[in-house]
Amino acid sequence: MFSYVKDKAFLNQAYGYCADIINQVKNLLIKDKIESKMSIEGSKRRNMVTQNEEGSIDFDFNLFVTKCHDIRDGESIKEIVKAKLDEVLRSKDLVDCDDSTSVLTTKHMYFTKGNRTNFSIDLAITAKMSNGNYCKLIHEKTGYALKDRWYWNEIPDSSKAFEKAKCLKENNLWKEVRETYLRKKDFYLTNNDYNHPSFVCYVEAVNEIFYKYS
Repeated sequence: MFSYVKDKAFLNQAYGYCADIINQVKNLLIKDKIESKMSIEGSKRRNMVTQNEEGSIDFDFNLFVTKCHDIRDGESIKEIVKAKLDEVLRSKDLVDCDDSTSVLTTKHMYFTKGNRTNFSIDLAITAKMSNGNYCKLIHEKTGYALKDRWYWNEIPDSSKAFEKAKCLKENNLWKEVRETYLRKKDFYLTNNDYNHPSFVCYVEAVNEIFYKYS
């Protein structure tokens, strides 16, 4: 079961470390003519960082691609981002990240050996569609590398998610959003559904509560 992380001192330290890694990746990508920005609406800024039981804390980052050589070339984009993330990790004596279906995931990190609380990064590559909705880059694995495919998967009804969130906060409904967010993360975890990263759960929770009271 997921719960919100309460150790704010550790949270700030670990998040700062991870944010620095992603910011370095963003800067390195410029050399490959990929312009991007790190999400400023991440779970940390919403005070919605979660932890599954006593497990690792997963920091969810969105790398929003704003300009690149060819937005349709998902394979190249993900390979370049992975290469830059691995480069930064190696500079810190860390091992390479894993390429999963919808995110790049680092191995567990820690500040002190034996520390019960490890943490890792889940980096989703996202972009904005012409209709304003967000989309995330998916690497569909078939078991045969030559048959794999990469595509942008639209996140339904996401274009106004942050405006809706602001409205819900102003109307004292944020507690219900937070509860719904945890429920959705638990639901997908229970069903072994790893295609709904935190940003998607967030958009779904905001929309559910927004339309419930609108």
